[in-house]
Amino acid sequence: MAVFRQVHIDFWQDGFVLDLTPEEKYFYLYLMTNSKTTQCGVYELPRRIIETETGYNRETVEKLLDRFEGYKKIVYDKSSNEIFINNWVKYNKIVSPKVKKCVEKELKEIKSQTLINLFLNECNKYGYSIDTPIKKVDNYLNTVSIPMTKTESNLDNHYGEEKEKQKEKEEEKYINKDVGMDMCVKEDVSKYAKLYEQNIGLINGIVAEWLIEISETVDIRLFKRAIEIATDNGRCNKGYVNGIIKQWIEKNIKTFEDLKAYEIGRTNQGGNENGAPINEHGKYKYQRDANSEDSNIYRKPTEEELREIREFIEGEN
Repeated sequence: MAVFRQVHIDFWQDGFVLDLTPEEKYFYLYLMTNSKTTQCGVYELPRRIIETETGYNRETVEKLLDRFEGYKKIVYDKSSNEIFINNWVKYNKIVSPKVKKCVEKELKEIKSQTLINLFLNECNKYGYSIDTPIKKVDNYLNTVSIPMTKTESNLDNHYGEEKEKQKEKEEEKYINKDVGMDMCVKEDVSKYAKLYEQNIGLINGIVAEWLIEISETVDIRLFKRAIEIATDNGRCNKGYVNGIIKQWIEKNIKTFEDLKAYEIGRTNQGGNENGAPINEHGKYKYQRDANSEDSNIYRKPTEEELREIREFIEGEN
């Protein structure tokens, strides 16, 4: 399964990073991309795991953790072996419903209420609202909805009868939800990412964001079919695949079953067997927008277009 973390190329030109030692740069990059990282930027990271993955001894690990806490880039809770990455939310937006659901799920696994509160404050700073577990002193766990603009007051006020009502509402909400929707976004997108890497190429930050958007719009089989059509036409690239999907969406085709039904309808009407509009040469009419990023992709002008150009030139003469 392809699981990856995005690191913007500006990372290396960041003023803070430029002043770090090589050892610190490596460690900072490790904290953002290691095997335990999560979508929310709060995760369990035992020091023994850090030693194993970085090759540093315990003394060096302790020194680097203390140093980055001093830089105010992390908070490490030694009692729970969990870490909070400061400003993670700033660069990993919680906009998509699937990302939000993934974050909510991850927060339920966090033991340190201190780190949860830090994360909520970060969300509040950037205007994100999520559902999060609230832990009482006796470790009783209730899931309540917290508007991020009132985080601090809600932490103190959700008790008693009001809390019970909220608990019942949330239990009903989560009991009836689709199990498939409870998957983290990285598990969903990884299927799309794997197809992309196998058929189109490497994934950068822009492509990763596009894959997240596509995974929320069309199902995996329809995405695969778009790649197959692009391959058959010798144009297996992001721009062409995106053009195919856009035209399907315009026709309200969002699943493979939708496409099959549309194909049947088009075949009955004399259209192309793949449900695609055709021109006089029988070519697929999946064309990029004029401002597409794939400027090297073009289509051959039709005979009608050539005739109009010739008439225009002759008229000028």
